[in-house]
Amino acid sequence: MKIKKYSKVLSALAVSSLLLAACSDDTSTKEKKGKAVEQVDASKFPSVTSNKGKPIEGGHLTYGLVSDTPFEGILNKVFYQGDPDNQVITFFDEDLLDTDEDWVFTNEGAATYEISDDNKTVSLTIKDNVNWHDGKPVTGADLEYAYLVMGSKEYKGVRYDEQMALIEGMEEYHEGKADSISGIKVDGKKISFTFKKANPSVKTGLWTYPLHKEYLKDVAIGDLESSDKIRKNPIGFGPFKVKKIVQGEAVEFEANKDYYRGAPKLDSVTLKVINPSVVAKSLENGDVDVAAVSADYYDQANALKNIEILGKVDLAYSYIGFNLGHYDKEKGENVMDNPKFQDKRLRQAMAYSINNEQVGEKMYKGLRFPANSVITPTFKYNNKDIKPYEYDPEKAKKLLDEAGYKDTNDDGLREDPDGKEFKINFASMSGGDIAEPLTKYYIQQWQEVGLDVQMLDGRLHEFNSFYDMLKKDSDKVDIYQAAWGVASDPDPSGLWSRQAQFNYTRWVNDKNDELLAKGISEEAFDDKYRVDTYNEWQQLIHDEVPLIPTLFRYTMTGVNKRVTGYDYTAGREYQWFDVGVTEESAKK
Repeated sequence: MKIKKYSKVLSALAVSSLLLAACSDDTSTKEKKGKAVEQVDASKFPSVTSNKGKPIEGGHLTYGLVSDTPFEGILNKVFYQGDPDNQVITFFDEDLLDTDEDWVFTNEGAATYEISDDNKTVSLTIKDNVNWHDGKPVTGADLEYAYLVMGSKEYKGVRYDEQMALIEGMEEYHEGKADSISGIKVDGKKISFTFKKANPSVKTGLWTYPLHKEYLKDVAIGDLESSDKIRKNPIGFGPFKVKKIVQGEAVEFEANKDYYRGAPKLDSVTLKVINPSVVAKSLENGDVDVAAVSADYYDQANALKNIEILGKVDLAYSYIGFNLGHYDKEKGENVMDNPKFQDKRLRQAMAYSINNEQVGEKMYKGLRFPANSVITPTFKYNNKDIKPYEYDPEKAKKLLDEAGYKDTNDDGLREDPDGKEFKINFASMSGGDIAEPLTKYYIQQWQEVGLDVQMLDGRLHEFNSFYDMLKKDSDKVDIYQAAWGVASDPDPSGLWSRQAQFNYTRWVNDKNDELLAKGISEEAFDDKYRVDTYNEWQQLIHDEVPLIPTLFRYTMTGVNKRVTGYDYTAGREYQWFDVGVTEESAKK
């Protein structure tokens, strides 16, 4: 499955590609050829390449962007939504602020920052040698321009949210009552943001991706996303420059010799899209040097002698979502008005009906494990006291009986409380050998407790068309299987608030509103207060089940042994300036 991913917007998160990937068994209840499925001890994955050699001059690396669909080509952080686009962007553009191992901003990147004593003002100073690829300096006005674009009514993207509205003057600007944002002050390479109230997420989720104002000023805000300056000739200030784009298929990069951290160790990079099914062969042949390895192709990749596999627990979770309503564009908020799944006992019963422990062990060889929450275990905010929904079909049946879903005509399938046929359309994506077997496995388990669940349209759906249905609140979709890759800020508002467009379940709840607000309140600068708040919030999600968290995951990448300096540690996997090669060719 591909992962929808988030990019920081004060709170955290940006969109992208779901990776439904696992082994190629056609059932999760039977062991492969009658033998136990060998489990992978993922805790032993290294995170940094073992090659410590000196990089050669003029080195070239080929990066495999693993996807069964082309990248969309929206090559800017303000506008992109798919992770394939994000992977392209990371070579030529970046955030102004680096983070530490806990994803808290540091002063090691392209800018330094400080927070005022009252925690309401954040000031950034961009370093003198930070320049766009056309030689123009990156300024405070460029970062301000990003906010002016995202706050505009003409902006067609998804990154304006209620946290941005906390900046003084942002709401007035967003509503067209002002031409500027009063809480943003610019002085050359300096910029400050003043908020209406203190917000702890400024330490982890402040948006610091600038837009090249001088380069883009002639394009109307409403036309930026579709413009050639974003899609065909993008400019950043990262370690590589875009040399050539074959739309959706490949990108050629050349080194930015004037990069502020120093010239990259590679002279050039080729990025090309490769299908998940050919990753192992491409790595073996040296066609690519670096490529993500999914669980379904792990055994093939692990058998190769010319690569090493790096791994870590991912900032991601898979889930099964319920269609609970729609997004009201006029009001700018979600409305929970679909009656089909309003009874949480039905949702809870569906959670108890599926055996995610078995899925993780037998389909994913232990590279996936049951999720207890929608806050990943990589965060200290994950509530360890909450246990994943365990497989308990008898409890599921009891809940369904209590909710009035009973088999009234003895056909083995339950009718709704009014005695009418109760059919559930399940939407799931293509991608990886396990996508269809896993979908069918879940359907089988729900049918075993008497629920008539059918694969929507009798088939899997391609990534872009799948998410198009969710965004448009298609009434064809009753439930769906997806995943989110989350960003470094623990605040979940970007996915879960009443206003969040990414809240695809359209779940709204007053207690949810209250706890999300508490999590970014001034009191939440006290870490214990924030932990306690998010613990309570996770318990609410667990009890109300607007979605079923299914699996956390290890993410892996295969790296040719000629590559040196590649660090797969969280937050460093896209720092390409440090990567080099110690041999001329990757060919085996």
